[in-house]
Amino acid sequence: MNKLHTALEWITKVAYLNLLWLLFTILGAVLLGLFPATAATFAVVRKWITGYTDAPLFKTFWKEWKSSLVQANILGYIIALVGYVLYLDFLFVTISQSDFALLLTVPFLMISILYLLTSLYVFPVYVTYEMKIGQVFKSAFFVMLLNPIPTLIMTLGVFGIGFLLYQFQWMFLFFSMSMFALALMMPANRSFSKITTKKEKLYKEATN
Repeated sequence: MNKLHTALEWITKVAYLNLLWLLFTILGAVLLGLFPATAATFAVVRKWITGYTDAPLFKTFWKEWKSSLVQANILGYIIALVGYVLYLDFLFVTISQSDFALLLTVPFLMISILYLLTSLYVFPVYVTYEMKIGQVFKSAFFVMLLNPIPTLIMTLGVFGIGFLLYQFQWMFLFFSMSMFALALMMPANRSFSKITTKKEKLYKEATN
């Protein structure tokens, strides 16, 4: 009975978090609210997985949303802009019949894959460390490269949740961004812990 109660409590919290994400996205007229709301969602999930499960949900979300209004929008729109440029490149490569375009196919695919995988880590890095925007992207890129297994888990999680949302579209209201945040933040946090442990080990070896 206690396990059922705990499960229902967590389902409710995850659904409530997703509703907050939608509400604050709309509160920022979508264009200004989407990325701060996404950052706030990741920040709340980070608190949950690091042991702060009793943190007041609305208060925490509101605080993180306000503090992320500028930087999260910059991060989000940089991701969106790069994605749009890659999309235009994709159209060029697929439509063009020139040999030059064919030569660009493999480099384009490699860059696109690296971009997509790095993007998975951007918000986890942002809510975990206090960094400048350039450092966030740089750290996200190197964490992605150094942790192939967590990155694979994150990718499978995104595809799995995306498939469920496609099959059961009513779930978007309650279990979309909050579930994506969980699927990304948990493996990312393990990657961060692994890197921190390695740094501490190297520091001890250097000082001994």
